[in-house]
Amino acid sequence: MSFLTLDLNLLRVFDAVMTEQNLTRAANQLAMTQPAVSNAIKRLRDRMGDELLIRTAYGVKPTPRAEALWPAVRRALAELEAAVSPESFDVSKAHATFRMAMADATAAFWLPSLMRSIEKEAPGLNVRMVPLTTREPRPMLLRGDIDLAVGFFPGVAAQLSSETSSPIRHERLYSGQYVCVMRKDHPLAKSDLTLDEYCSANHLLVSFSGRAHGLVDEALAQLHRERRIILTVNQFFTAGKVVASSDLITVLPRHLIASTGMSDSLIAKELPFALPQVHLDMLWHERDARSPAHQWLRKHLEAMSPQNRTAVKKNEGSIID
Repeated sequence: MSFLTLDLNLLRVFDAVMTEQNLTRAANQLAMTQPAVSNAIKRLRDRMGDELLIRTAYGVKPTPRAEALWPAVRRALAELEAAVSPESFDVSKAHATFRMAMADATAAFWLPSLMRSIEKEAPGLNVRMVPLTTREPRPMLLRGDIDLAVGFFPGVAAQLSSETSSPIRHERLYSGQYVCVMRKDHPLAKSDLTLDEYCSANHLLVSFSGRAHGLVDEALAQLHRERRIILTVNQFFTAGKVVASSDLITVLPRHLIASTGMSDSLIAKELPFALPQVHLDMLWHERDARSPAHQWLRKHLEAMSPQNRTAVKKNEGSIID
């Protein structure tokens, strides 16, 4: 295949189909007909000598060749977009789809405000949420599976700060505290929590992997103590529902309690031992660093961090807990 004779519009179609994993949705994003998108993909297949995208019952599935090609195509298109119109970006006219990975409570905390901003300022932007089932999202970013990850990724930010060659970029959105969470009428809710009481209680652990061991258990081991974890769940919302209706207790970042949907039924108690702060980081690939739409997205997520929300409420005269 000669690159000189390649129709670069085919790469724009390829990028849209890879993003949406569906020909009809890609056609809507590109303001094209579905047959036109199918024809463009067929032409690119012929030029590349690979199927690229295989039809399934739920859309299309990329071949290994397509997965290998896509990150380079996305990076090139983003750089071209930034070079051609760096000063004329109008978010109200922008059309883009972002795939973001967050835990359920993090998404519940951020997405309502983000959607209000998109509806008001950027009606052409779309968001596709991808389940976050790991504390190591860098492979997903490197493969091009997602455009942005937001969450608690222990050690990742420190690693990225020391690895100047990494293509992954990061920004800290929030630093907060872990607290012990239980139902308001729990027997331990009446007074300060002691270490003996904490260790004697039955526990719930939010664990993406299902592994019944976490940061709290490492801290307790330093004190030669341990706890009994009766239940592990992989969603903060589920954790809130269970704790609100049982004698189980759990540990959550303070700012995520409201995201469980059960804050009226829960109470937060200071832990009787020290834990490191919980850091919420935003990670993305350098191929998207100069994309105006991606920059707009990151800026808005930064503005919605708990510290910034609190500052805005204080300036407006609201009472902050």
